[in-house]
Amino acid sequence: MTNILIVNSSPNPDNSVSRALTAQFAEQFQTAKPDSRVTQRDVGLTPIPHVDQDMVNAYYTPPEDWSAEQVGVLALSDTIVNEVEAADIIVIGSPMHNFGITSGLKAWIDHLARVGRPFNYTENGPVGTLGGRKVFVITARGGWYHEGAPAAAMDMQEPFLRTVLGFVGLDDVTFVHAEGVTGGTAGIDAAEAEIAAITATETVRAA
Repeated sequence: MTNILIVNSSPNPDNSVSRALTAQFAEQFQTAKPDSRVTQRDVGLTPIPHVDQDMVNAYYTPPEDWSAEQVGVLALSDTIVNEVEAADIIVIGSPMHNFGITSGLKAWIDHLARVGRPFNYTENGPVGTLGGRKVFVITARGGWYHEGAPAAAMDMQEPFLRTVLGFVGLDDVTFVHAEGVTGGTAGIDAAEAEIAAITATETVRAA
């Protein structure tokens, strides 16, 4: 059985391109592999709190010294890390907001990238512990930001996500970009075709 974690971060409940594309991924994968299991984490429609100083203090307190309050503070972070650890495939829906990611997705990352769980400091520097999982990031962008496009230098979405996901050990990352969505459907059509090809390949690999 393949466990798939879908993380949607669009605050748009009705006309979200990224949300429609993550749904396509899940539907096509489950159609080919009915025994696969999908877990949904929606930080766009059900926002999670941004990290505050109480959380930071708990992150850097040894587990054996946690107070009851700190255990409670870390409960959501524990759940988020557990969901990622349980997944074989992680699919992130990421609309581009102001050339980067949504604040909801940033909050999810800040709950995930926590010292002592998905990464540890060693004498050789930080080492992530979440390797062996495949990540597919499906973006929706109003303009065109791919390599070679005039606005490519303004893309802070893919470089940031590649860096922070790699930091926690998630270094097998594929991006599917639906670009130019404010000017037509060509970018969406291309993304849909790419997702169909990915799910066909991944379901065969998971057989």
